[in-house]
This record gives sequence, C-alpha cells and structure tokens, in this order.
Amino acid sequence: MTERRRKHHWTRRTGIEILGWTLVVLGLAALVLPGPGLLMVSAGLFVLSQQYAWAERRLHPIKRQALRAAEEGVRTHFRITVACLSALTGTLIGVYWCFQPPVPGWWPLEDKWWLFGGVGVGVSLIISGLIAFALIFYSIHRFRIRGELPPV
Repeated sequence: MTERRRKHHWTRRTGIEILGWTLVVLGLAALVLPGPGLLMVSAGLFVLSQQYAWAERRLHPIKRQALRAAEEGVRTHFRITVACLSALTGTLIGVYWCFQPPVPGWWPLEDKWWLFGGVGVGVSLIISGLIAFALIFYSIHRFRIRGELPPV
C-alpha cells in the first residue's frame, strides 16, 4: 500500500469512528434532553458496526425491537392519530420555545426557568418532531401499505 493510500485509509477509518462515537454520545445525552436519543445511539452503532463486530452485535437487537415497536405504533388508526398529534405537539412547542415569549403572570418559578435553554432547545424539539413524522410515515408505508411483518 502506498503512503498516500495508507493515509487515506487511516483518515477514513478515523472519520468513521469519530462520527460513530459522536452520534452515540449525543444520543446518550438526548436520552435525557429533548431529542431523538435512541435513534442517534442506533445510528452511532450502525456507523461503528462498519468497523467493529461488537457494535454490530449490539445493533441487531435494537433494530429488531425498533421495527417491532414501529409496526405496533401504526397497527391502528387511533395509534397513528395519537403519534401524529404527539409529533405535532412537540414541533409546535419547539416553535413556541424559539420565539421566547415573555414570562406569563401565572408562572410560579423564577423568570430564568421560563423556557430555559433558548432557541437551541426549541430547534431540537422541532427537529425531533420532524424526525417523528418521518418515522411515522416510514412505518405506515412499510407495515401498512407494503404489508411487511416485523422481525421475530
């Protein structure tokens, strides 16, 4: 292998690792903060599974459980409606959060606790809502329109 090829291979491998670990760490943070935590952890494991067998082994049960939950979530029209309303509510709260309206008179805590985190939190709520809509539509297409069964 030439020096240039070896350097390119090392750079690509390092970039994949940095991306994978960044997604895992951000996903873990998003488990307690607003955001798609499990989705980001799974994406990070997917990226790391290109390099490591241990990541691939941990990814399969997560994928299987996620597909089962996705199928369950779109099994009835009621569940689809509730999921869409929840995604819409989260998105609208994010939009409201971004505008940072003044503290209302009924707010019982100090003013600094009203919509803390600023625009960053609002944007993450909006992105989470959009991801939720995309996943709902993907699940409807896969499990209701195409009629696939979730993995056993």
